[in-house]
Amino acid sequence: MQKRSFTASRSGPSGSGLAHRRVLLGTVVLMVLVVCSGLLAYLTRDGRSASDHPAAGTSSSSSPVPGPTGSAQPGTHAYAPAGPPSTHDPIAFAKASAVALWSYDTRVSSQPELVASLHRWLAAEGQYSDADSVDRLVPSPLLWGRMADSGQFATATAAEAHFPDRFTKALQADPGAITQAYVYAVTVSGKQSISWNGAPQGGAEDRAVTVAVQCRPDRPCALAGVLPAVAP
Repeated sequence: MQKRSFTASRSGPSGSGLAHRRVLLGTVVLMVLVVCSGLLAYLTRDGRSASDHPAAGTSSSSSPVPGPTGSAQPGTHAYAPAGPPSTHDPIAFAKASAVALWSYDTRVSSQPELVASLHRWLAAEGQYSDADSVDRLVPSPLLWGRMADSGQFATATAAEAHFPDRFTKALQADPGAITQAYVYAVTVSGKQSISWNGAPQGGAEDRAVTVAVQCRPDRPCALAGVLPAVAP
């Protein structure tokens, strides 16, 4: 049976309600996208010092981050979505969030359960939390049902993460710009291993994603959103 990729877009509500919510909740993702064109302008509205937070361009990591603890292996049903780590390092948090976004198990979880588990990663500040950008990575209920019929599941690893070049240059030009929202753009690359009935070994595919991570100095990092395109 042919596998169905987890990267399929999620169908969802449409109309003015969705548009309004995207304006409110999607602001931070748009901001980070515009780091290549305008995030800096948004963040410079506050001039507080960012000296007590990791400086962009000085943190990177190439050590692999494994999938969620208890990730299902062929022939088992032990998968349990990992919760967000308690860390103040945007690089480490971005790698963990990418693993969560790329991992699933249709044999033991429903589509709404996966959505709910991913929402646990989101920032508490509504204006800096774009749930829709996360939901769009989850298969629609119909597609999830077809994937479940074939017993499809996936585990993932994150091998490398870094601040996109333009984001780094923007903050080097104005280090205080980050102190309005403390939102960092981080690009993560890794692998996703997908298996299904009849193919317990499955196959591994390269993955990359750029996430927006909020890391205020007085609280652990949280996921602000997922950019629709990977920023180099």
